[in-house]
Amino acid sequence: MEPGLQINDLRVERDGQEIVKGVTLAVASGKLVALLGPNGSGKSSLVSALMGHPLCVVTGGTATLDGEPLGGLPPEERARRGLFLSVQNPPEVPGVTVASFLRAAFTAVSGEKVGVAEFRERLRLLIEQMRLDPALLNRGLNEGFSGGERKRLEMLQLALLEPRYALLDETDSGLDVDALKTVADGVRSAVERGAGVLLITHNPRVLEMIAPDEVHILCHGRIVASGGAELAAKVAEGGYAAAGCEA
Repeated sequence: MEPGLQINDLRVERDGQEIVKGVTLAVASGKLVALLGPNGSGKSSLVSALMGHPLCVVTGGTATLDGEPLGGLPPEERARRGLFLSVQNPPEVPGVTVASFLRAAFTAVSGEKVGVAEFRERLRLLIEQMRLDPALLNRGLNEGFSGGERKRLEMLQLALLEPRYALLDETDSGLDVDALKTVADGVRSAVERGAGVLLITHNPRVLEMIAPDEVHILCHGRIVASGGAELAAKVAEGGYAAAGCEA
């Protein structure tokens, strides 16, 4: 079995239009891979397809998770196998508290049945470590949350579920400095415990806080440049045109 999240010549259509046009990249355990690109370049469609979104149809290529094909698996099975996706705009779910949602997600992904008191203690320790407000647990899921609160909750989910591979779609978008630091710390912690992370962003400056192992530039559905942190710095200084991405 070939280890890692392996994406080979993947093609994805949405609403009958090809958005991702033959992307190949790999995310190894314990590595942070950054995928940068302007808005509309296909970043979100790529990770949505990897997670099994029904509107993002894979029309060619393959994706495997530690050698096991992802094609044909429903999203919940992909999650059980260790794949995690954070989305740009998670929906509000009135009437469902954060604590009950997290417990349901943990049980569904891990298969482990944990009592309410034991689970609350597990959450308390994580919240303490991440310096989050415990009152977050009693609020409706994403209900009235600011952008920073939604992203902090995503980092709490990442720490709780401990996926093997995480797809983080513009987790840094619109955050203030404090929230961005929480995200950076959460990503680093996931990588340190051995998770492979694919960080999607259109802002190369966030990588000054989260040093990537690899950087890829996605433009019009294709990867046009690959390198290390120096590639992100090049884009931060000269824009995407400096990496061969023309409007």
